[in-house]
Amino acid sequence: MAPEVEEAVLTQLIPALYLDRVAARSPQAEPRHRLAALSAQCLEPLRQPTHPLQALPPATRAHIEAVATGCADLFQRSSSCVEGRNGQISLYHHGCHRLSDRKLAALTAIHNYHIRRPDGTTAAERFFGRSHPPLFELVLARVSRLPPARRRRPRVPKPAYLTPLAA
Repeated sequence: MAPEVEEAVLTQLIPALYLDRVAARSPQAEPRHRLAALSAQCLEPLRQPTHPLQALPPATRAHIEAVATGCADLFQRSSSCVEGRNGQISLYHHGCHRLSDRKLAALTAIHNYHIRRPDGTTAAERFFGRSHPPLFELVLARVSRLPPARRRRPRVPKPAYLTPLAA
């Protein structure tokens, strides 16, 4: 595709088709009409006879519209259940139910001080604007030595249930 056609598809056609789908799913009339009008407003320049998209053959335009429709159908608005810390907590809670306050505080500390983005920064570094010591070293410095492991008691052998008893 020509660069101006590609840009029009990416910045106008796909968003307009997506807005049209969101409008169709909206349960209330006011947002539905507002989103449909916004979609029509985005599509209006593409329908002008002077637009480069209109210079393409009808079969090519139909193919581009079909691909753009597929792209618009792939996009989904994210919610907190699939992204970020809230999503992580939600999914963890979903599997384990009733996170204790101690567990939630531990998960928060791990998220803020241990998990790093691809650029190598943690949430605490981005918030405070400076780096901090590694979380594991801080924990080792503050936790005393663990007590020795408990000695196991010898197991009492189980009697065989099917052995006849002596009379």
